[in-house]
Amino acid sequence: MSLIGSDRIRAVVGLGATGLSCVRFLASKGIEFFVVDSRENPPGLEQAKALCPEERIFTGNLSVLNTLGVTELYVSPGIPLSTPVLSDLAKQGVAMRGDIDLFCDYVNAPFVAITGSNAKSTVTTLVALLLQACGKNARAGGNLAPPALELLAPNIDFYILELSSFQLETTDALQADLACLLNVSEDHMDRYKDLYDYQRTKQKVYRGCKAAVCNKQDILTAPLLSEGVPVRAFTTKSPDLKEFGMLTDDQGAWLCRGVERLYHTSKIALKGSHNYANILAALAMLELLGIDLHHEGIAKVLGEFGGLPHRCETVRMYQGATFINDSKGTNVGATLAALQGLGSSANKNIVLIAGGEGKGADFSDLVKPVADYVRKLYVFGKDASRIADTLSVSAQVQHKATLDDIVESISADVKEGDIVLFSPACASLDMYKNYEVRGEHFVQLVSSL
Repeated sequence: MSLIGSDRIRAVVGLGATGLSCVRFLASKGIEFFVVDSRENPPGLEQAKALCPEERIFTGNLSVLNTLGVTELYVSPGIPLSTPVLSDLAKQGVAMRGDIDLFCDYVNAPFVAITGSNAKSTVTTLVALLLQACGKNARAGGNLAPPALELLAPNIDFYILELSSFQLETTDALQADLACLLNVSEDHMDRYKDLYDYQRTKQKVYRGCKAAVCNKQDILTAPLLSEGVPVRAFTTKSPDLKEFGMLTDDQGAWLCRGVERLYHTSKIALKGSHNYANILAALAMLELLGIDLHHEGIAKVLGEFGGLPHRCETVRMYQGATFINDSKGTNVGATLAALQGLGSSANKNIVLIAGGEGKGADFSDLVKPVADYVRKLYVFGKDASRIADTLSVSAQVQHKATLDDIVESISADVKEGDIVLFSPACASLDMYKNYEVRGEHFVQLVSSL
């Protein structure tokens, strides 16, 4: 297809997994485009060259965008729209879009959009598994691999998308069939002006949605929607009649819809109040999608699904202590949820490992839960001193150079009944390629004890 006569001149900005998915999709539709990346040799470059003529690929600088006459950009999530060349082009009327916008142009079945500072991968996966167990052809992806565009296929009943705040930046009217904002806590403060700037971006998940699910215990998730749009709230406390929550009787704790007891926590593989909240959110979504909450497939999944790797994942027992890998705890809110979900103020038996790249976060929200639940805190990485300075009033702190040093020290000091929680409250990029590599290192160290 020639650009001559075309009313839109497109460019994919930034490669990597998401950018490459845009390249593949546009090429499959016979749509001509440029590829531009600030890096000289970005990941996915060779694959892009197989799909796009080399003379249309520019690397090493984004300023070339000013010379291409572009009218529409597909910007990878890792590139802020505040980047000067993008900001200038936006002011000139160039459309700033992303892979999710392109997905919405072509989506052929109802889709669920799930976001939040924490737990969105777990909930996205869980919703898809529950739908599949109820006989639906459901596919999950987005920020959680595979990219959204690679999900598109015939005969799908539901798409379940995990969306990051970065992906939501380009969406003006997502129009999801069902939208859910799980929670909002400080994250990516190196990209957003403040918590409320970040919240406004997260709230874009609700724009144009046909139904919504929110967290009753987090006012920042409350949607502003047109009258008549059905909303379900979830809480780990006693629910109102149309809410999902928890009730306790002489048999123990139940997940409930109003006063109706649905599933006993003893029959659920995921443990901790934070995980019960995740399940309640998933059940609320299933109800809005028209699924019978008593379907036998739901009980089976809840009894078997133990969570995703690196998300409060039990690694092993050692000398009577439980070692838990929560490397996906890349922000304060995630670590806060893990502490509250696993902690007991009566025992104060958590040994917490934290540290890495804090992304400008304020660690003071951890002061009280650390005081309540943590008997010892180990810190490492770029922002170890900031964490130690903030939390030394709450717990005994040891500063170590590496994770190896920390695990070695803990192994000599651990007590029966301890929970050794690796929940860094920070990104991993100061010392590791990503949180998965960091988590795998922790698992390897603990497994070798």
